[in-house]
Amino acid sequence: MHISSSEFVISNTDYKRCPEGRLHEFAFIGRSNVGKSSLINMLLQHPDLAKTSSKPGKTQTLNFYNVNNSFYLVDVPGYGYASVSKEMQAKFGKMIEEYIENRDNLERVFMLVDFRIKPTQDDLLMYNFLKYYNLPVTIVATKADKISRGQYQKHFSIIRKKLQLEKDEKAIKTLLRKEKTDIIMAEENKQYKLADVTNETD
Repeated sequence: MHISSSEFVISNTDYKRCPEGRLHEFAFIGRSNVGKSSLINMLLQHPDLAKTSSKPGKTQTLNFYNVNNSFYLVDVPGYGYASVSKEMQAKFGKMIEEYIENRDNLERVFMLVDFRIKPTQDDLLMYNFLKYYNLPVTIVATKADKISRGQYQKHFSIIRKKLQLEKDEKAIKTLLRKEKTDIIMAEENKQYKLADVTNETD
């Protein structure tokens, strides 16, 4: 995929104030500090577009990024951060739920999990919530560079078991590296470029 343009458009806490028009939206969802903003920056080849922080809970709004004037990437607030007040957690939960339930432009959800550890109960609840609404979901396992390649299959199996994925669900993908302008992804034993992932939604 050639990225000719990418820009931040709007942040909001209400799906009713999302960008107008019919451009498709691809949402990035995951636990706090799993690397959503960093992944968006890498995909868009723009290191500072989505704000990142070492402190979990940095993203507190729905953040929309226009790509090639063709579609939006949406950075969604993280979940599962214990240090955020219960009131704030409830606010984030309502924001995410209303966006998922009501946004017709939402084409696919990329749900991020930390490849190094077993998915949490919050991850399982989120995955089941997304599947309940029959949304296409792609599991993206981040931070794969932190473990050896020989451990990949073990960690793929752990994710499949915890999220209760069917054997024929080819949803698990992990970010491996950036090579020139192409983001190389892996689906268990297969590799392909980001363009092949997005083309699944055409």
